[in-house]
Amino acid sequence: MPEDTLIATMSGTTATPAPPAATDECAIVELRQYTLHPRQREVLIDLFDREFVETQEAQGMRVLGQFRDLDRPDLFVWLRGFASMPARRQALEAFYGGPTWAAHRSAANATMIDSDNVLLLRPAWPGATAALPRHPRPAPGAAAASGAAPGLLAATVFHLHEAATPALLDFCRHRMAPLLQRSGARQVAWYCTETSPNTFPRLPVREGEHVLLALALFGSESAAQAFATSGAWERGVAPGLAPWLARAPETLRLQPTARSAIHA
Repeated sequence: MPEDTLIATMSGTTATPAPPAATDECAIVELRQYTLHPRQREVLIDLFDREFVETQEAQGMRVLGQFRDLDRPDLFVWLRGFASMPARRQALEAFYGGPTWAAHRSAANATMIDSDNVLLLRPAWPGATAALPRHPRPAPGAAAASGAAPGLLAATVFHLHEAATPALLDFCRHRMAPLLQRSGARQVAWYCTETSPNTFPRLPVREGEHVLLALALFGSESAAQAFATSGAWERGVAPGLAPWLARAPETLRLQPTARSAIHA
């Protein structure tokens, strides 16, 4: 269902919000995939980049990046980070109980078919996400004409039989990450499933599954395509990775919006 449709009214919070966490300080991250009504993605991106970036960060969360899926024209993808699970609950209560969401909730929800495809994640190991860039954003009005920021983010979800094991993370660090970097990825970051209960249940997350998420930032769509067609992954990684996988990996080719903090 559209994001937070059930929240008609919520009480605000009087606590002073913490400053937004830096990318490598986000102990909790959401990968959010929204399926939209036809021809509504640009409507939502315009609204999101104008109204929902600074206002969320004012409540202590961090909007890490917003993206168009290049293969699915009705999919909007974004990443949101928090310092901890308690900080997540406090920030979400404050934002979804505050004036910005009240003013724009109906317009945002009108673009959406489904917003429940959400993975709750944490860094796969200390420092696993420190390489993600932290670019300053242009002002909303200045960004509107450009449409997109440079680069392409390849987000690959590896569906696992069980929670990521030390052996898998070792394989990730010493085989998967170096191959991506040798093959042209400028930055690589790694997340795995956060198993804590969802303490803000009015925004559902996917539960009962285990994943490893790789974010590989390439300088251009052509650079990412060159890696995809090189066969390097199939030769160097896929056979060793296969025993951990419950099903085939899912890769999203994501184009940053003009105000995404993650871009090349």
